[in-house]
Amino acid sequence: MNVEYHKYWSTCLGQDMEFKVYGLFGKPVLVFPAMGGRFFEFEDFGMVEAVGGFIEEGQFQFFTVDSVDRQSWANWGAAPAERARRHEDYDRYIVQEVAPFIRQRCGGETLLLSTGVSMGGYHSANFFFRHPDVFDCLVSLSGIFQLRMFIGDYLDDNVYNNSPLLYMPNLGDLWYLKKYRRSQIILCSGRGAWEDVMLNDIRSFSQVLESKQIPAWIDLWGEEVNHDWPWWRKQLPYFLSKLVKSNFQLFP
Repeated sequence: MNVEYHKYWSTCLGQDMEFKVYGLFGKPVLVFPAMGGRFFEFEDFGMVEAVGGFIEEGQFQFFTVDSVDRQSWANWGAAPAERARRHEDYDRYIVQEVAPFIRQRCGGETLLLSTGVSMGGYHSANFFFRHPDVFDCLVSLSGIFQLRMFIGDYLDDNVYNNSPLLYMPNLGDLWYLKKYRRSQIILCSGRGAWEDVMLNDIRSFSQVLESKQIPAWIDLWGEEVNHDWPWWRKQLPYFLSKLVKSNFQLFP
């Protein structure tokens, strides 16, 4: 398996950022880490091993990035407005620096699959819905779709624009809707320990998607399925296999 380590100065964030690449061919997958996580957790928690067959067969290549959650939403010592501004820096980093790097490797206007677990599930969904010109596929595992657990009832434009449960109900722009409707969207949560908030958010968000006529696979696993890595190691390869078998056309 081809494995690469990269470290670059990010002009958007004003600091060095690191990431790893697994594989040489296939659909590019951008992996967001769990809250405050690092680029290496995808490997450390056994996820690379879990999806290794897809990498070896050239079906997917994975790009695992760092988070800045401790500087943004989980920066408990900063005002909510400052946290939201810092996340906007991260948004620019992903869209203006990471995505072009991936596209340069994969060719032209290649669209990416976005995924992550827990807080990474939030990031994967939020980036997908904010930037459907960058992503055409989403596998969000145990993610949230709003930010109240971090900033309470505080709301400004940056918070609104990064809360899918706030901006999606009001979105009517056909440019976005057409792109969502031809994308592949998978949202998954367990019903077990520590999944309550995620489960409620997914249920609410599924209603939003249905109201917008956006096809999505909403998969709620059993009461024994907890918010933890052993389950995510089962879920991600399961959904990737479904995408491969359907030739990335789960929905017409």
